[in-house]
Order: sequence, then C-alpha cells, then structure tokens
Amino acid sequence: MQEMIYRFKGVRAKQAPNHDVFTFAATPKEILSFSEIERIGRNEEGHLRGFQRHQVASHIKEIRDYLGREDALLPNAVILAFLDGVTTRDLGDDIVEIVIDSTVQKPGFVVDGQQRLSALATMEKGDFQVFVSGLVCKDYNELRQQFVLINNSRPLPKSLIYELLPSVEGLPERFTKRKFASRIIDLLNSTTGSSLYCEIKQHTNPRGVLSDTAMQKFVMNSASNGAIQTFMQYDDFEGRSIDLINNFFHAVRTVFRPEWDNLSPRHSRLRHGAGIVSLGFVMDEIFAKQETSKKEDFIEGLQTLKEHTAWTSGQWKFSESDIRPWNGVQNTPSDIELLSNFLIQKIRKKYRQKQNEIKV
Repeated sequence: MQEMIYRFKGVRAKQAPNHDVFTFAATPKEILSFSEIERIGRNEEGHLRGFQRHQVASHIKEIRDYLGREDALLPNAVILAFLDGVTTRDLGDDIVEIVIDSTVQKPGFVVDGQQRLSALATMEKGDFQVFVSGLVCKDYNELRQQFVLINNSRPLPKSLIYELLPSVEGLPERFTKRKFASRIIDLLNSTTGSSLYCEIKQHTNPRGVLSDTAMQKFVMNSASNGAIQTFMQYDDFEGRSIDLINNFFHAVRTVFRPEWDNLSPRHSRLRHGAGIVSLGFVMDEIFAKQETSKKEDFIEGLQTLKEHTAWTSGQWKFSESDIRPWNGVQNTPSDIELLSNFLIQKIRKKYRQKQNEIKV
C-alpha cells in the first residue's frame, strides 16, 4: 500500500480547550486527496448518511468563470473536519506542522466550500492554493453538529447586497442586469424631485414603501425586452432610462393619486409588488404605442385604465369566470402575468379604437 502523507505548516488558534483548530494553505487537488465531500443520502436501511447538498451546476460554473481570470482571488477558507488521521506538532509561536495521513482512507470531511473545490478541481490551476480551516472532532455526531452550526449562519440581507452592487466592479455575469437595475432605482430614490424620491425601501432607506426587488424587476424586464432595451444603443442610455421611469411614475401619481399617495402595499395593489412589476409592462406598451416617454403621453395612456382597475377597492374582472376582490391579486408569477396581460389588453383595445376613429 502506497503511503500518502501530507505535511503543511499552519497556524493554531486558541479556542475551545479540548479541540484543535488550525489553518493552512493547500491546492484543491491536495485537499481532495485527503478529504471527502460526503453528500447527504440514505442507505439501504433508510438511515441518513452524509450531510452535504448535491452540486449546483450553475453555481460551480459561475465560480469557474470567475476563477478563470488571472486576477481571481479566493480569500474565504474551505472548512474541513477530521475525526482522526491528523496530528499537529508545535513549532513555536502558535505555528504548527500539520500531518495528514490518508494511506488507508481519507480522514477529512468538507464542511464548507464544496462548490469552490468542485469548480477548482476541473480547472488547470495546479498551483492555485486556498486557505483551509481545519478542526478535529471527537466523533461523527460532533462533525455533523459543526456542519449545521457553520452553515446556519444568517445570510446578508439581499437589500444590502443589491444596494452595494452599483459600486462593485468585476462581478459574475448574473449580477450585471441586477447591478444596472439597482443603480437606476438608487438614483431615482435618492434624487430630489424624482417621482420616486425616498419611496423605495432600501437598506439605507428603511422607511421606503415600494419593494426594491419589485422595482428592480420593473427595470430588468424593460431592459430585456422593452423601452429601456431600445436605449441601449445610445451613450446616454442610463439617463434616458431614468427620465423614462421618472416621467412614467409622475404620470402614475397624476392619474392614480388617491390610490398612490401615502398608501402601503397592504392598502393599495398599485404600490404592491404585483402592481409595480405589472406597471413596467404597461410603461413599455405605452412607450411602444406613443413612441415617446413624455409625462403627458403616459398620462393619456394610463387614463385608459382607470375604469378597469381596482387598486384599493372593488373587483378585478379578469374574465367572466375570474372575478377577484381588489386585494385578491398576489405577488406571484401567475398573478403578475394575469394582471399585466389584463392591463396591456385594455391599452391595446383603446389604441385600436383610436386608430379606427382616425381612419374614419
């Protein structure tokens, strides 16, 4: 049997008196040579085994795309737990020699960082090292306990992450659309005189009422296949986008003032997530029909909807078989699609009538 001994110099941390906690640097290939990614499942008797979730292909691809860059950094450590097969020798000043013996079996278990390791394992970056934080557990139960405690920490609020996006460069591709949307709503929310000034709830504006994620969807939908997409060919596309949304919501506040001013999403579906996202499609439809983003043109288009909406009272008459109370529309994909199509069809019908009158 070939001896497989790994030696690293590391730093020991003084924590719980009966536990060894240390850190060292190693390549992903080395880590996977003495550590297992034990995925959760059940044996033939139905007993639970392992603890790690299955790989997330999209997440691994995102990590690979980032780590493929020459300037890629990965300062956060992979966490390993050992039951045996590891010894430490003091070298003085809390420096230790860590000896890991995987001759018989791999003694380490990946507690945190499996997606990073999986991504790096398939890349040609043989000399790329990551930090490893290791701890020695007395038994498998304690190992699982550490897994639960380490992975149960409270994640950062999404509102904080989204608000930070506009000021961060070099992010993975999936953040770019969200970053653009976050910047647009941040400027609308912080500019005096804006129709949405201080209206959007953000981490730094907790008194806002409108959902930041709903407003981001509003912008992202338009940027994907709406009015904002048509601005992308211009150097000042950001300014055009801000003017468009600013004028649109000035029009919304003019036409639907009683349903807008000083009301919460609970009391007005106009300011509810479903209403906000649906309004984005309304904006794009009016823009396409009018070929202008002036406030007055938006007012004309929105006036068409007044008799058909039930933002704060009454009923939504989507069809003969689908009549709902004003607050029966929920912030779900199906309800948003239903409401959006309903509003757009009313606008299209009005514009067809208008075109027929002109022809006559």
